[in-house]
Amino acid sequence: MVDDVSERESVMSNQLVVFTLDAQHYALPLKRVQRVVRMVEVTALPKAPEIVLGVIDFQGTIIPVMSMRKRFGLLEPETNLSDQLIVADTARRCVALVVNSVTGVLERTAEPVTETEKIIPGAQYVEGITRLEDGILFIHNLEHFLSKQEEQQLDSLVAQAAGRE
Repeated sequence: MVDDVSERESVMSNQLVVFTLDAQHYALPLKRVQRVVRMVEVTALPKAPEIVLGVIDFQGTIIPVMSMRKRFGLLEPETNLSDQLIVADTARRCVALVVNSVTGVLERTAEPVTETEKIIPGAQYVEGITRLEDGILFIHNLEHFLSKQEEQQLDSLVAQAAGRE
């Protein structure tokens, strides 16, 4: 498991992959991102946590596809071929996140990033907030995306799905 210091350093990294969901900008630390790929067919995973849309075979490994929209309480439109998947690493697993588009990599120092806890206590999915020329950027924290119960449920289901392949 990632300790709090290295996790914060990761999230407050100066290189961020910026992406959009609807009109809002979000980011992940670049060092967590393996690849950005076009949307592919997602296979449903019965009994998965609500935020898990299913699984994909990514380079021979079964990985879960997660909906940031559902986690944030946003409407979940049908995915379409113009969407993208960000394949990223957490301390426990590789995941794919559905996003509208990836806009690029942003160089940012830790100084202009405000820790979310100072603004909105309890917003564990977002580690920091910073300004962009055209709005606000939420820096996402993948380590807190799933609850412990969701993690355990997903571990079991992905192992079962991989065993069937």
